[in-house]
Amino acid sequence: MSDYLSMSKEEQLEEFKAVRAEYEKLRLMHLSLDMSRGKPGFDNMDLSEEMFDLVGNDTGFKNISGIDCRNYGGLDGLAELKTLFGEILDISPDQIIVGGNSSLNMMFDTIAQAMTHGMGGEPWAKQGEIKFICPAPGYDRHFAITEYFGFKLLTVKINSDGPDMDAVEELVKDPSVKGIWCVPKYSNPEGVTYSDDVVRRMAALKPAAGDFRIFWDNAYAVHDLYDEGDKLLNIYDECVKAGNPDLPLIFTSTSKITFPGAGVAAQAASPNNVAMLKGRMKYQTIGPDKLNQLRHARMFKTADDVRAHMKKHAGVLRPKFECVLAELENELGGKGIAKWTNPKGGYFISLNVLPGCAKRTVQLCANAGMILTPAGATFPYGKDPEDENIRIAPSYPSVEEIEKASKVLCVAVKYAVLEKLTGYKKKA
Repeated sequence: MSDYLSMSKEEQLEEFKAVRAEYEKLRLMHLSLDMSRGKPGFDNMDLSEEMFDLVGNDTGFKNISGIDCRNYGGLDGLAELKTLFGEILDISPDQIIVGGNSSLNMMFDTIAQAMTHGMGGEPWAKQGEIKFICPAPGYDRHFAITEYFGFKLLTVKINSDGPDMDAVEELVKDPSVKGIWCVPKYSNPEGVTYSDDVVRRMAALKPAAGDFRIFWDNAYAVHDLYDEGDKLLNIYDECVKAGNPDLPLIFTSTSKITFPGAGVAAQAASPNNVAMLKGRMKYQTIGPDKLNQLRHARMFKTADDVRAHMKKHAGVLRPKFECVLAELENELGGKGIAKWTNPKGGYFISLNVLPGCAKRTVQLCANAGMILTPAGATFPYGKDPEDENIRIAPSYPSVEEIEKASKVLCVAVKYAVLEKLTGYKKKA
């Protein structure tokens, strides 16, 4: 395939003419496709339907501790799920709080509580300008939380092994820097798993702020697409070794294991942090939805049960990812205008197009009936300085729909790039 950047202007114009004709055909098909969010598809959610028969009737409502899960109480969750999440995260069950259906809610609450009551010190809201480190491209909803509370967001580059730790180590010398967002395994959207060196350097940070925290969102802890998934070093163990046990706040959930709207979330931390968080929770709630927790506990008795279940998920998701990757290679490979990730797990593919072309690509896709996450969403404040990153979420549509969507995407990339290279002015 010809490298667009090495073509003559005449060759670029001729290629653009053919691409425009192809795009017009796609646009006239009036497609309705969506790869904008990392939602499980119907085929993924169907894998957990048996859960609805595991509570009530002949199965009863009591857990192994004899708690009637229909009633109040159980502030920090059922013992079974503490044990289960302890196995998944490799941390003691008594250092785990099991909550409702949303780990994002837990993160928001933790930030909100730190604003009003501090993180072992003065409330953050009383400390003047405060800042948060945001590895990017990253998870837009993380950035939105800290933006909502008025933090100044500090962008650091995420490399193939994790965040640029030289930059992170420099930034934490500022006492107004209060934390860092991390998706350490199969990061959103890059699919990067932090290397052992990055985890150790993260754990050994010596922030000027004593109330600095690592928000360690291990959302894809068991979300491998292949039998040989990535391995992630245990952040809590490394923090203990480095003398920083209170540094990490660890989050995960079953949102993409069972049901995204009816999963179970968990938060893990040092004994000091757990005691502080539980002390605040007693004013917030009388307890979580224990019936939902009981359903999960009866379906997944051990972490091995979860891993076996995730192999079924992988069987559904892998063809979808491979469909997108094959189309990217067939249509954009060798053209010098795009690069993309080839993740071993998680929920996203990250596509970088020629700088200055991401927004136009997303617009062209929308005009042809295919919705993507807005360009720039993977950066703080929604501003990609190079206008090059596009997040692809292939989990929700069917393989047939993904084939069509991937075709539209590739044609749109070629259109946007050739439009820029040729200086073509007319807009589709």
